[in-house]
Amino acid sequence: MVQGTSSNAGKSVVVAALCRILSKRGFRVVPFKSQNMSLNSFTTQENREIAMAQVFQAEAAGLEPHHHMNPILLKPKEDFTSQVIVHGLPAGDMNFYHYQNNFRDEALKAIKKSLYELEKEYDILIMEGAGSPAEINMLDRDMANMPIARLADADVILVADIDRGGVFASIAGTFQLLPPEDRARIRGIIINKFRGNLDILVPGIRQIEKIVGVPVLGVLPYDKQLKLPEEDSASLSEHKYPNHGRIKVGIMRLPRISNFTDLDPLEYEPDIGIRLVELGDELAQLDALIIPGTRNTVNDMVALNESGFSDEIRQIATEIPLFGICGGYQIMGEKIIDPSLKESKHGTVDGLGILGVETSFGDVKKIISQSQGMIMGNGLFKGMEGKLVTGYELHEGITIIKDSKPLTRVIKGCGNHPQSQFDGAVQGMSTGTYFHGIFHNFNFRRFFTDFLREKMGLEKLGFDMDHFQLNKGFSLERLAGIFEENVDMEKMEKILGIES
Repeated sequence: MVQGTSSNAGKSVVVAALCRILSKRGFRVVPFKSQNMSLNSFTTQENREIAMAQVFQAEAAGLEPHHHMNPILLKPKEDFTSQVIVHGLPAGDMNFYHYQNNFRDEALKAIKKSLYELEKEYDILIMEGAGSPAEINMLDRDMANMPIARLADADVILVADIDRGGVFASIAGTFQLLPPEDRARIRGIIINKFRGNLDILVPGIRQIEKIVGVPVLGVLPYDKQLKLPEEDSASLSEHKYPNHGRIKVGIMRLPRISNFTDLDPLEYEPDIGIRLVELGDELAQLDALIIPGTRNTVNDMVALNESGFSDEIRQIATEIPLFGICGGYQIMGEKIIDPSLKESKHGTVDGLGILGVETSFGDVKKIISQSQGMIMGNGLFKGMEGKLVTGYELHEGITIIKDSKPLTRVIKGCGNHPQSQFDGAVQGMSTGTYFHGIFHNFNFRRFFTDFLREKMGLEKLGFDMDHFQLNKGFSLERLAGIFEENVDMEKMEKILGIES
């Protein structure tokens, strides 16, 4: 099990690196995270929902993502309430007290089942913890760190982030706060995100090894070329999008933004500069604005109104392309109808009114589906008629088209609502869709960016090279290479119980 001294220490990256290295050596290796709290999620082939981090780790292991890799997913909603996903399916909205006191046994049962299923099929499980294992107010309630390590009888590698400072104190403090039986599980330490001269760090490494009695297995350098998917919006704060391109694309950072990995491929489009737009920022000088998914459409619509952004967005919709995905699509509609207060205490609210659609929240079962559609050729996407796109859906609202035209005819999945044959809406230069991952389709992404290029008087690029797909393979291989170069693999193999 890979645990960290804090959130965002690099646990996910270390798990992915080990999965890549071991799978290339011929081991049947699988990632596992018992409980993940994240708003970045994905639909698996069996139409189950898991965290995006485990999807990336599965790719590193050469596996198709499966719900047993992440049996419990918590998706924060509002007021200390999360939607609880068990084995990829919604179990309901729960506050922290109810989840910990009334649902804990059910969650542990699901975790044990997934562990049992994976242990039957694979040689090695690389497990990931969550946050810190040394939260002393939570030691008896933790369902992600040491109790799960005990359950699986797993050795532990501790990852510490040096970029934030205080790395040695965080390592020593973690050991100090853990009970002796849990402390004994930690077999090695990895220091992550190092930028300086290693010679200066070595004396500190030798001292911390004496203090905690556990070896430092390696120091992983901070690598700017490594582009890996972010797990949550906390990571998004540190993510550096390329913003020097001539074409300025804004990404609206909604208060409850989710699935922002939908936009990752745009980073690799030539001449595209990306700017995260916070509430209250200027919208001037943008050539396009994308409104991504959100875990709470109604609350984020209210936040747009309260910040004064709604009128500004309506104004620029007549000048530049707007694109909404899932919750962003719902926000762009005329009305968001929630009479039973399923989404929030605000009930029904007006949307931006940019697209002629209405969205309703009611008793409709959550849509969790991998999807495929055929572009209808309406609006901005005239010229793409008949082209296929794939994606995945994770939404509870259903949408009715009133005055707009659909984006795609649905071949697989749900789209706007279960009885509809269509997904999304197009009106003028504005577009919305329920298909997460639509910009991961190279033909769709390049058609969109070529539209922006032509609008600015730049030459179209056509469908020459998908830099995003090339980088994905490059980053996984580079990650594995960096790990093997900077970690004592002989000691690592001994901990894993394998031979070179």
